[in-house]
Amino acid sequence: MFVILVYDIKEKRVAKVLKVCRKYLNWVQNSVFEGEITKAKLVKLKTELSKIIKKDEDSILFYKFRTLKYYEREVMGKEKQSPDNIL
Repeated sequence: MFVILVYDIKEKRVAKVLKVCRKYLNWVQNSVFEGEITKAKLVKLKTELSKIIKKDEDSILFYKFRTLKYYEREVMGKEKQSPDNIL
């Protein structure tokens, strides 16, 4: 599946959340990640994040797409990281 993850995290936890998200998805903007991920890895990602965030202060949104059939991505300006850089 393809996932777009968007977060709003208190400053003292941002670095930890960033580090975890970069293990699973592509960093495309400040507080925004995207990429292909298996269901099992998504569960691992959510588990790791739940150990870091405070649910009464932080917010993470997951947009999940089963298919990329209707997906189009357009960038204006400089792209942080090209999705082609994924191993």
